Amino acid sequence: MEKRFLAPKEIANAMVNVGVGKANLPVGSMFLLGILAGAFIGFGGLGNTVASQTFANIDPGVAKLIGAAVFPVGLMLVVICGAELFTGNNLMTLALMNNKITGGQMVKNWCVVWVGNLVGSIALALIVFYGDILTGDAATKAIAIAEGKAGLDIMTMILRGILCNILVVLAVWMATSAQDIISKIFSCWFPIMLFVLCGFEHSVANMYFIPIGMLLGADISIGACATNLICVTIGNLIGGALIIPVIYYFTYLAADKKKASNEIGRASCRERV
Repeated sequence: MEKRFLAPKEIANAMVNVGVGKANLPVGSMFLLGILAGAFIGFGGLGNTVASQTFANIDPGVAKLIGAAVFPVGLMLVVICGAELFTGNNLMTLALMNNKITGGQMVKNWCVVWVGNLVGSIALALIVFYGDILTGDAATKAIAIAEGKAGLDIMTMILRGILCNILVVLAVWMATSAQDIISKIFSCWFPIMLFVLCGFEHSVANMYFIPIGMLLGADISIGACATNLICVTIGNLIGGALIIPVIYYFTYLAADKKKASNEIGRASCRERV
């Protein structure tokens, strides 16, 4: 029977290779693909707002579930169509720990992609606003979402950011394992649906949610928006660039790296002899 998925150790090695590819992208490509990813995640956020508002009068829990079920289309577009998403790229630390890329390459990718995600998200928010796509109850819902996110305290933003990106990078991890489109779709859907349903904080999603709320009249200052994005980004980094990659590195890759280093050392000794 044909194997249709990668085992965890195979995923870890695949993610190292993906990280190398991302690190060596031209800056222009990083930025343009970052803009696309910001817009893709924003589309998921837009769908979440419309769907949850539509079902709000039936039951708040059902409305939240329906909205959460729609949001994952953003990551599906990123993974399948191809784009550079800051939170998913946090897994590049696997390639760094395996000495396949430098810290400078990784940070450059993160910075360029983060800015690209911001540009794409804000561009979509502007189009949604000037296109009168969110009106009436939908606009009220968008404002409430934005004010709720901006009103969180700093520690809550960071902690929710940690939990969020644990699930996001696991969705990317699972999608990397999948060898067909349907499997990739389901790999993206379940973890992302879960983080939205639980109310965790995603920095790129907030690049859309908060600006669209501000455009619609939410009582949020530029400083409050920046504070949210910075704190949630820190939380996302802890969850997606440290917790998951470090655990998987020491579980699946560290032993192989040590073995390879020992073999190189023995070969060097034999040459000297």
